[in-house]
Amino acid sequence: MEPPHNDISKQTNTGKPDAGRRPWVVGISGASGTPFAASVVRGLLAAGEAVDLVVSRASRLTLLDETGIAFRDAQWRGDLREWLARGADGKPETFPVTEESLAPVRYWPAGDLAAGPSSGSYPAKGMLIVPASTACVAGVALGLSKDLLQRVASVTLKERRRLVVAVRETPLSGPTLKHLVALDEAGAVVLPASPAFYAGATHIQDLVDFVAGRVLDAAEVPHGLYRRWEGELGGGSKGEAPDAP
Repeated sequence: MEPPHNDISKQTNTGKPDAGRRPWVVGISGASGTPFAASVVRGLLAAGEAVDLVVSRASRLTLLDETGIAFRDAQWRGDLREWLARGADGKPETFPVTEESLAPVRYWPAGDLAAGPSSGSYPAKGMLIVPASTACVAGVALGLSKDLLQRVASVTLKERRRLVVAVRETPLSGPTLKHLVALDEAGAVVLPASPAFYAGATHIQDLVDFVAGRVLDAAEVPHGLYRRWEGELGGGSKGEAPDAP
């Protein structure tokens, strides 16, 4: 599969490491859907955005189950490169990912509550939780801050920054629906991981990229992950590829 619309291999980190750096914090919870997170991170890097990554303990189990990749604190950069290079169909080296293209990424362990993004004074653009489990949704809605992921989400809300919550669960129970309403009322964007078919999907990666593209839309980050609706019926049946950014 050729992924020209999501190629981060040519993106480089120019300038000083921290000069003017304002990252998007990407939080990955334990819900199924790790390919969604990989596509969002690739999209952010392809757009020239800096990324702060927070991977919950539960999400490591999901990542291991869905990809066979063990995400380790001490080897996070190599594990991240292997993960981002993998397609949604499980094939390795589907996407070109170089060590240089990962230069804008900073990783924070989920148990590090003294990490930079745990403070409102840390310069972040906002936070994208992809995928968001119902436990994560509940913790953020209730302000529990039991780990760094939840703490950063609470900080994002109190600082009135953009928080996108890509909930991935079905069906949704009454308590979860109430928590999602609470997040919406607090200013978050509740974005269910629900792919559409009008964009001409011909591969599982297309469905994943549609959801990732909608997350990036909510963050106002430019991308070319899916074919946008232009008011013409039948466009999706043509199987047209998305435009490159």
